[in-house]
Amino acid sequence: MKVTFQGAPLTLEGTQVKVGDTAPNFTAVGNDLNPVSLNDTKGKRVFLSVPSIDTPVCDMEVRKFNTEASKLSNVEVYTISMDLPFAQARWCGAAGIENVKTVSDYKDREFGKNYGVYINELGLLSRAVFVVDENNKVVYVEYLQEITEEPNYEAVLNALK
Repeated sequence: MKVTFQGAPLTLEGTQVKVGDTAPNFTAVGNDLNPVSLNDTKGKRVFLSVPSIDTPVCDMEVRKFNTEASKLSNVEVYTISMDLPFAQARWCGAAGIENVKTVSDYKDREFGKNYGVYINELGLLSRAVFVVDENNKVVYVEYLQEITEEPNYEAVLNALK
């Protein structure tokens, strides 16, 4: 799949996920440097794939989902980026993020490749949203064509109902 960054074409590596698929497993790194896998997560989950948590669009997206997550019951929201766990923890602390968990794909790039969001040219993750139900079935997918744009928040929230 091709995506753009400020209009410049980029190539995504890995396998794209579709609604109805079983969510692919992955191992990433939590803020405490311990592994986090799909199997460590439960219930309804939102996985936000972002290029870098410390950029304007990513900042807006995570803050929006932090606010929305506080209104949802039995839903966990995860933001996954290539940012180091230390940077993610620092940013969350400074931004007051309490309802979104951050994990880093910097080490093995498994999330990026298993979900088809690894940007080969930049070594970053593309912007995408995946909603996974209690049975590990993917119920919503949004790959943004232009990675500087925000996702469809309303559609994501509707998929959680």
